Amino acid sequence: MEGKLKIAVIGGGSSYTPELIEGILNRKDELPVSELWLVDVEEGKEKLRIITELAQRMAARSGVEIKIAATLDRREAIRNADYVITQFRVGFLKAREKDELIPLNYNVIGQETTGPGGFAKAMRTIPVILEICREIEELAPDAWLINFTNPSGIITEAVKKHSKVRVLGLCNIPVGMLKDIAKLLSVSSGRVTAEFVGLNHMNYIREVYLDGISIMDALLEQYGEESLREKIEAISDIVWDLDFMKSLRMIPSPYHRYFYRTDTMLEEEKESLESGGSRAMKVQEIERELFRLYADVNLAEKPKLLEERGGAYYSEAAISLISAVYNNKNENHVVNVRNEGTISNLPFDAVIEANCIVGRSGAKPLNLGMADVRIAGLLNAVKAYEQLTIEAAVSGDYHKALMALSANPLIHEFSDAKAILDEFLTAHRPYLDYVRKRE
Repeated sequence: MEGKLKIAVIGGGSSYTPELIEGILNRKDELPVSELWLVDVEEGKEKLRIITELAQRMAARSGVEIKIAATLDRREAIRNADYVITQFRVGFLKAREKDELIPLNYNVIGQETTGPGGFAKAMRTIPVILEICREIEELAPDAWLINFTNPSGIITEAVKKHSKVRVLGLCNIPVGMLKDIAKLLSVSSGRVTAEFVGLNHMNYIREVYLDGISIMDALLEQYGEESLREKIEAISDIVWDLDFMKSLRMIPSPYHRYFYRTDTMLEEEKESLESGGSRAMKVQEIERELFRLYADVNLAEKPKLLEERGGAYYSEAAISLISAVYNNKNENHVVNVRNEGTISNLPFDAVIEANCIVGRSGAKPLNLGMADVRIAGLLNAVKAYEQLTIEAAVSGDYHKALMALSANPLIHEFSDAKAILDEFLTAHRPYLDYVRKRE
């Protein structure tokens, strides 16, 4: 291989970063990364230091010569980078906590990337990602942006519509779904492939293949068998109703529970809040323990506790995607890309999540035709909300923000949308003060 690569990670102080380091080190023979720049903001300075020192120990242990640098100067990190990975959270986990708790006050699902919580996160994130894109256009115009920042589909679409940056959006959920199916079948994950159709966190598997042969009907036929359902319970945190699965004839993503089991999930969130706290609260506890482990000078590997943080298989997804681009592999990855007719009954300019052939020129989605009528309505409703959210974030217009939130399928009362939006604007004032009413 020729050349040396510089990778910049925006949000380098994230607890996810050891996953990323592991992925880079494991692929040292196919990705000649010579510089890895970890960048964060002032508030994340101490975590950035801890992560950087751990990353350096991991590299030393693996015998890989790589410059691992930490900086608060984003421009320095981006300058002449070949790949820029974004994995940041505007407002940190305290902001996520507000995203989860405020909707619950109105009997609305409180979740970080789905529903109003995802709206608030997108509104905080889009202005920042577009600022980063302007820096990439100036300082590293040939770089690829690999976006892992959630809500990934919305963020990727905002970049596609409002910058010239080459971007591929990424999510770990499709990889996790494939691995779960392989575990269910007791086969190696390399033998299982699937056809995905939908949006980020709104994706369905409509065909599953084992060694290239479709097994979807057989898989659904076995879904009701007690032995198989016991395995599903051991592998996954959700077991769908048998009749629902046969009616859908697809495998929904874990995030679909918020749309198909809304009342149940709402009650579970309320009970969880009373008994042990919201998911954001629990994640903050996990992070405190993770960073205590990361700071141990004897630690030189990714600790197992990181699996409880979420984002499993992130490094596998992100680094294998970069390798596919760099090495022109033309291999199949599930990526967030511009639709352009791939799903014919979704908007042409929408970003979808689909199987793509990935090589040096980027990701080329495989034609999917029409989304089945069983899912087309929900997909279009969610996409309308996403596109309205992007318009609101780019314009800073209060009424566009209100329309976007009102269009979210998880909100059923306009009065709730207005109250939630107003609370978000107060709770996240430092990040959302750009949203104003226009005369």
